Amino acid sequence: MDATTDLTGHFLIAMPALEDPNFYHTVTLICQHNDEGAMGVVFNRPLDIDLGEVFKHMEIETKDKELEKKHVYYGGPVQVERGFVLHKPDGDWESTMPISDELAVTTSRDIIEDIAQGKGPEKFLIALGYAGWEAGQLEYEISENAWLSGPANIDIIFDTAYDKRWESAASVIGVDLKLISGDMGHA
Repeated sequence: MDATTDLTGHFLIAMPALEDPNFYHTVTLICQHNDEGAMGVVFNRPLDIDLGEVFKHMEIETKDKELEKKHVYYGGPVQVERGFVLHKPDGDWESTMPISDELAVTTSRDIIEDIAQGKGPEKFLIALGYAGWEAGQLEYEISENAWLSGPANIDIIFDTAYDKRWESAASVIGVDLKLISGDMGHA
């Protein structure tokens, strides 16, 4: 892999024909991409749990009843018991990995505690699990027309309704997913 193929900080948009139930109609933020592989967080598939349940499970107190109602997302099929917080890099938490100048991902408990107390990042998204690819796997899948990619847009992550994120991410790169055939192949 060379610097021109580094997809860190990009969206990975599932093509309509991608039928893998883990990624059907998903959009993933690539948090890290290097010679060893790639790691990303799906951010458009809410789970059947809310943030209040996460707080309860982690034994974290909050008085913010609206905060407890926030969606928690399916981040991917790897380590589904582990939390990943996507946010702007505007704080100092133990396990934060910068993604870009506008985005970071944190996996430590301290950010969840700060969120519960109203001291966390202004905008955030919490996901359980992540998506991972071995060296060369993501590049192969892209060459097989499983994915589109384009630069991340923080408004889509934080301000767009979850059920509109897939199509919105594609529209940023000029693609209308409704016009793409479900048949995969090469020209």
